[in-house]
Amino acid sequence: MTPSPTKPPVAINVLLRGIRIEEVRNYFNYFTEIEDRFQQRRGAILLLSTLDWALIETWRDAGIPLEAALRGIDAAFDKYEARQKRARMQRINGLAWCAQAVMQAAMEMSEASVGSASTPAATAESGFEHARVAAHLTAAAQALDAAEVAADACRTTAARLREIAAEVDAASEKSAHVNLEGLEQSLMVLEDRLYAALKLAAPEERVLELNKHADRELAPYRSRMGAVQMRQVKEQFVQKQLLASYNLPRLSLFYMSQQ
Repeated sequence: MTPSPTKPPVAINVLLRGIRIEEVRNYFNYFTEIEDRFQQRRGAILLLSTLDWALIETWRDAGIPLEAALRGIDAAFDKYEARQKRARMQRINGLAWCAQAVMQAAMEMSEASVGSASTPAATAESGFEHARVAAHLTAAAQALDAAEVAADACRTTAARLREIAAEVDAASEKSAHVNLEGLEQSLMVLEDRLYAALKLAAPEERVLELNKHADRELAPYRSRMGAVQMRQVKEQFVQKQLLASYNLPRLSLFYMSQQ
C-alpha cells in the first residue's frame, strides 16, 4: 500500500534509528555495489540515470545500510519476476522501482539491530588518505575560484575549503587522526549553502526547467515512493544538475578522484 502523501508513516531518520551509518571508507563501495546489483538482477547493462544516482545519494544520506539497499533490490526483482510469469509487465528501467522494497528492508534491519552492540570502526586502508582528501578540497576550491556565478558564495566556500585542507595537511604531518565522518558532514553543510546561493543567482527559467525535468523523470515512480522520499530525490536531482550546469564541483568525499 502506497504511503499517504500527506502523512508519511515515519520520517526516514527516525525510521532508521539504531542503524549505523556506513563507515566513510565504504562510500565508494556503496554506490558501485548498488549499481552492480541492479545491473545483475536486470540481466542487461543499463547505465544509471541522474535520477538513480540521486536516489542512491538519498539512501546514503538517510543512513540506509548497503546490505538493506541490496536486499531491497533483490526483493523488488524477486517480486517482479514472480508476477512476470503470470502476465506481461513493463521492464524495470530504474532504481525507483526498488524504493519501497529498500525502505522495507531498512525497517526490518532497524528492528533487528535494536539492542545489538556496535562494531568498532575499521580505519586501515580506508582509501581516504590525508593527501588525497587535501588534494580533493584544494581542487574544489580552485574550481570555485573560477566560477562566474554566485561569486561571493563561491569565494567564501573556496576559502573555507582551503582552511580545511590545511587542517588535514597539519594532521598528516603529526600523524594525527582526522574525523572523516565529521569532515563529510561539514562538506555537506558547505555544499547546501553553496547550492542555496546558486539557486538565487541562477536565472529563474533555468531553475524552473530543472524542476520540470525532475518532475518528468519522477512521474513514473510516484506510486512507488512516499512523499518525503520523493521530495528528497527531486532536490538531490536538481542540485546535482544545477551544479553541473555551471561546472561547479561536488564537495562530498565520494567525489574524490580515484587516481
